[in-house]
Amino acid sequence: MTVVERKAARDLWTEYAVRRVESRDHIRSLLETRRPYAAYALGQLEPHLFRQTEWWQAVSGSHEALVLHSRGGLGHATFTMGETRALDALLRVHPGNRATFLTCEPQHLATILDHFELEQRQTMIRMQVSGDTFKRADGPVRRLTGHDAREINRLYRIEGVPSYYSPRQIDDAVYFGAEIEGQVVAVAGTHVISTASAISVVGNVYTHPRHRGAGLAQAVTSAVTEFLLTNCRDVVLSVDPTNIAAVTAYGRLGFAEVARLIEGAAVRKDVLGLETLLRRTMARVRGRDGEQAVRVKEATGDAS
Repeated sequence: MTVVERKAARDLWTEYAVRRVESRDHIRSLLETRRPYAAYALGQLEPHLFRQTEWWQAVSGSHEALVLHSRGGLGHATFTMGETRALDALLRVHPGNRATFLTCEPQHLATILDHFELEQRQTMIRMQVSGDTFKRADGPVRRLTGHDAREINRLYRIEGVPSYYSPRQIDDAVYFGAEIEGQVVAVAGTHVISTASAISVVGNVYTHPRHRGAGLAQAVTSAVTEFLLTNCRDVVLSVDPTNIAAVTAYGRLGFAEVARLIEGAAVRKDVLGLETLLRRTMARVRGRDGEQAVRVKEATGDAS
């Protein structure tokens, strides 16, 4: 191989500096650039949740990526953001827990599948509303509390989906329900509330099969959203794009599509973690000042 050929081969590789990020202010500045998509991650910056997170960043010039690994009452979760090759560098040395619930952007999918088996993956629409665009929907709803946890779990289990929300989880969140003949038949709640970032994520919207089509889901979602907007600048939610009825109902409340994302249960391909450990050791040897250096081959996506 000539000198020119060797130089060309070297130029195919980019080295990324990989570091753990522990400054909430720095992480927030990164997430705010993709605020609606990153709403869940912004919520993880709340002090009681931040203690249960790890944040990793890969940087090479203007190219960078961020990965969040979190744990909590509902299990492990992983969130990815940024440029795909930088993300590849990160996941080669810090893929997180063996099993996790993963959220990524559509352009990340090929990289994600290099590192994880992604089961039950679902493309979702991220919708957003603000105080200026919100349109209230009336309905027979009330604020639910921890005393309603058993009723909420009973409703969620009707179609065979396990549900184990505790009274404390309900009290710590915002839930509204609609009742018929003394029973809760529709409910909506929150996944995340971030007071510091003034953004919240609505979720767990469910209506009893016998009472669908009566606008109850729209009413309880409206009540949760209206409550959240008293302290939050933005409220977001995720919805299956094939669920036209739900997309339409949320649209009537003023929600509009702002992003697409992919969610799914992920299992790390490096089951024992031995390859990851070897790569991390090599990256530490190459790195400087406590950073890890990971090289990514531009042409093929290969890395070392």
